Amino acid sequence: MKQLIIVRHAKSSWADPGQQDFDRPLNERGKKDAPVMGQRILDTGVKIDAFVSSPAKRAYQTCTAFAEAYGRKEGEIILVKDLYHAPSHVYYETLADLDDGYESVAIFGHNPGITDFVNTLCNEIHTDNMPTCAVFYVKADVKRWKDFENAEKNFIFFKTPKD
Repeated sequence: MKQLIIVRHAKSSWADPGQQDFDRPLNERGKKDAPVMGQRILDTGVKIDAFVSSPAKRAYQTCTAFAEAYGRKEGEIILVKDLYHAPSHVYYETLADLDDGYESVAIFGHNPGITDFVNTLCNEIHTDNMPTCAVFYVKADVKRWKDFENAEKNFIFFKTPKD
């Protein structure tokens, strides 16, 4: 069984209009929401073996907050440069490249690709927008991550900071 926790980065700052998009940090709300959501997911009993993130500052900061809630160190985060503004097929490619020893993976990315990706996972759930710091959780009865894309996925939950 493979479990996937998909997380859109928390709310980012637009305080510096000249700042490169890649370098935009979390704003105050994002800095508050990310650790709260990390703890909420931990409190549901969801296990996470690996944390995979876009290297963009806001995604990495969100991932770090979740990892800290799980008692994991920043150095354990797997950065995948192709996840920065990735289309949905890149999420599948990233998963296919993961070590099959990971049973449960959290992946952190950006809109619009992350919304497109979650909408490919299950027929019973569709969202027009993956809100900032939202968490979408699915399971698939496969042994290898490369089989995840074509496997039937079971929707478990969709949580947002406003829940």
